[in-house]
Amino acid sequence: MNEELSAAGRIRWGWFIAWAAVMLLLPMVLEDTHTLTVLTIWSLLALSLGLMWGYAGILSFGHAAYFGLGAYAYAIASINFGESTVALFLAMLVPAMLAAAIGAMMFFGRISDVYLGVITLVVSLILFKFMNATAGDVYRIGDARLGGFNGIPGFPILNVPGFPSMEIWGTPFYYVVAVALLLCYLLSRWILYSTFGRVLLGIRENELRTELLGYNVPLHKTAIFSISAAMAGLAGAFFAMWSEIVTPGLFALGQSAEVIIYVIVGGLGTLVGPMAGAILLGFLKLLLGEQTLIDNSLVMGLILVLAVLLVPSGIAPQLAKFRKRYIDRLFRQRSGSSGRRRRKLGGSGNGKESS
Repeated sequence: MNEELSAAGRIRWGWFIAWAAVMLLLPMVLEDTHTLTVLTIWSLLALSLGLMWGYAGILSFGHAAYFGLGAYAYAIASINFGESTVALFLAMLVPAMLAAAIGAMMFFGRISDVYLGVITLVVSLILFKFMNATAGDVYRIGDARLGGFNGIPGFPILNVPGFPSMEIWGTPFYYVVAVALLLCYLLSRWILYSTFGRVLLGIRENELRTELLGYNVPLHKTAIFSISAAMAGLAGAFFAMWSEIVTPGLFALGQSAEVIIYVIVGGLGTLVGPMAGAILLGFLKLLLGEQTLIDNSLVMGLILVLAVLLVPSGIAPQLAKFRKRYIDRLFRQRSGSSGRRRRKLGGSGNGKESS
C-alpha cells in the first residue's frame, strides 16, 4: 500500500510539464478550441470521480447530480449577480455542501456500499425530475427562471474578475479550463501524498482496520465526497459557460453512466487514466453525435464490455505495464550485450597472456 500511495502522490514533473506544454500548444495546432474545451471539461469531471472512487473506494452512481448542480448554481448566480466571479465560487460550494449533507447521512449512518450507490443515483434522479417540473414564472430564484425542461439560457459567461464586460471566450476560455484541470490534478496529487490520502487508501483496502487504528472513517469519507463534488461542480460551471444553456439533461442517468465508463476504461486507481478515458471516449461521442445510424449509448455500452473483458485494469495501467516491460527488456538486452563484450575481451586477454 505504501508503494502505491507513494506512486500516487509523487508528481513526475517532467511528464507534467510536457503535458502542460501540449495543452498550451494544442490551440495553435488545432483550430477547433470549442471541442478541445469540452474534452477538457469532461476530463475534469472524470478526475473528480476517479479521485474518490479510485483511492477511497466510494462509487457514486449519481455523480452527474453535482455536475448539473454546479451548472445550475452558476447560471442562477451569474444572472442575479451579473458576473461570473461569485457564481463560479457558488458552483463549487453548493455541490460540496449538498455532498457533505448526503455524505454525513450515509457514512455516519453506516450505510453499506450497495445502498450508497442507490442513494446517490436517487438524488440525481430527483434533481432531474424536479428541474423538469419547474416551468413557469413561479419557479424562479431572484431574477433567474428555472425554465423546466427548456432550462436556463442566456446567462453571463466567464469574465475577468471585477470587469463584467470583459468576457473570456474562445481560446482564452480553453486556457482557463486547462489551467483549472492542471490545478485540480496537482491538488489531487497533494491530497494523496498527505496523511489524509493515506487514510483514504487505508479505507479502500480495509475500512474496519483503518477505524481500529483510530481514524475517523466517516469524516474522511465525507470530506473526499465533498471535495469530489466541488470539482464536479466546477466542471459543471465550465460546461454551462461552454454550452451557454443548462437543462435538466445534465442530471440524467446517461451523464452519470458516461463518467463511470470514462473512469473504468481509462483506468480505475489512477488520476491520468480517467482523464485519458474522458478525452478518448468524449471525442468518440462527439464523432458519433454527427450521425444517426448508431445510438451513442449502445456504442458506449459495447466499449465498456470490451474494456472490462480485454483491458480490465484500464488503458493507462496497461500502457504503463507495456512501457515497463519494454524498459526491462531493453535493460536486459543491454546488460546481456555488455556481459558478452566483457567475456569476449576477457577471453582475448587470456589468449594473449598464454601466447
